[in-house]
Amino acid sequence: MRQTYSLSVDIDAHADLAVSKPEFADTLSHLAATVCVASSGRGADSLGRTVTATFSLSANPPSIVISIKTDSPLATLIAAEEGFSLAMLAEGQELIADAFAGKIEASKRYLVGIWADWPSGRPRLLGAAAALDCVLSASMQVGDHTLFVGTIVATETSTHADPLIWSRRRYQSLDRARSLPAPPGNGHAVLAPTKPAA
Repeated sequence: MRQTYSLSVDIDAHADLAVSKPEFADTLSHLAATVCVASSGRGADSLGRTVTATFSLSANPPSIVISIKTDSPLATLIAAEEGFSLAMLAEGQELIADAFAGKIEASKRYLVGIWADWPSGRPRLLGAAAALDCVLSASMQVGDHTLFVGTIVATETSTHADPLIWSRRRYQSLDRARSLPAPPGNGHAVLAPTKPAA
């Protein structure tokens, strides 16, 4: 059995200083992220969930992190199966995002979109902007979520599909971002000068 590593942190150390949950949610809604579906398991026993909390961690070895609610069945399955797959959704795959966000029952989610299997047996979404398969190399519980670190063992990318973006509580597209006017001055925001202190 492969050795995995688990760390823990004291996220409550400064809880009394933290902003309120509504303020947190409103502020973080301004982040823009690729909409993904994280999966684990094999065949009819597969589970998946729409996620945006994911980031690349290392190029050596190639690694990625996903954040999953600790008490969810998917988190339990990822730990038990020692791996997960990730589909980075493409523009036009909003129905898949909605399905795995809980808008249809779990047993019917893999009927939305065209799914195949990685050699590991984990789910692979066809037509995604990018897809990857990972073996679990570490996990760390932070608050009510667990960060799973996966070493990437297989990838598939599309050269013609732009990623589906989530920001300000709605789906966005790169085309819309491209159509926004460029900020003045070499593509960087220009800040108004501040008056020096007297």
